[in-house]
Amino acid sequence: MHRAIRACVMNAPRWRGVCMGAARMVTAGMAMGLVLGLMPPARGAETPTPLTPHRAVYDLTLQSVSGGQIVSASGSMTYVLSDACSAWSTQQELNLQTASRSGVQTEIRTDYAVLEDKDGGHMVFRTHQYGSGVTEQKISGEATMTATGGQVRYTQPGVSVVPLAAGTLFPVAHTRAIIAAGRAGQATIEPVLFDGTTEKGAIDTFIVLMGWKPPPAQTDIPALAHLGSVATHVAYYDHATHDMPPDFDIGMRYFENGVSDRLDMNFGEFRMRGTLRTFTPLPAPHHCSVMVTPHSP
Repeated sequence: MHRAIRACVMNAPRWRGVCMGAARMVTAGMAMGLVLGLMPPARGAETPTPLTPHRAVYDLTLQSVSGGQIVSASGSMTYVLSDACSAWSTQQELNLQTASRSGVQTEIRTDYAVLEDKDGGHMVFRTHQYGSGVTEQKISGEATMTATGGQVRYTQPGVSVVPLAAGTLFPVAHTRAIIAAGRAGQATIEPVLFDGTTEKGAIDTFIVLMGWKPPPAQTDIPALAHLGSVATHVAYYDHATHDMPPDFDIGMRYFENGVSDRLDMNFGEFRMRGTLRTFTPLPAPHHCSVMVTPHSP
């Protein structure tokens, strides 16, 4: 989730003044089974709650600055998860405005879309970043995974093929892995992620989980209050420089149905808070000829 925010920074130039100087930022059948197989549910655990198709709108507000050029930042993000029978459809739109000490204003927009097979074997992706003060960039293609690995075939910005290691997760599978680890009481996990926001293929993630919280939850969204949740911290690393500081990190509270209501985004020069403004469940499809159920955590 929230890949567009990470993509915004990962694909932008280093921000000098307005949009320059922040750190770079925004989850197979068998591949998902391999990772989740390392995280068995606790004994006596109930059947995991299915992911909820939904539309969520977040307000983004400046939380703090750390001595860089950015003095103000605001924005919004819309995230939509739809059930497309044998696949998950994810759409995310980010609109971020910043202002620098010298008065330069920048607007960054990122549109992100993914169609991910529920069995984890195939994914189609598209990322489009544009706005004032940033270089327009498009990344698109498709990825495939098998038990022994996979590959990405990029069609934009250029045609290329990049291998994926066995166990690499696509975005929704990555979210499911986080929730499964939280339910199992794990403290950390390190799944490899391919989400289509960079031309370099997969990225490393290191996730800290701060304890599963049973319901009721304190939340402004009544539809989520009866669900269990886990607070997480996700750090994203370039696969080639994993020992270096992360490209981006984000704190989130995930509910067991895959919805997040709190975001804490570290852009390097500044931090932003994301607050869930509206949450709308979406209907499940009624006329699927074949329904594919992902491996249970």
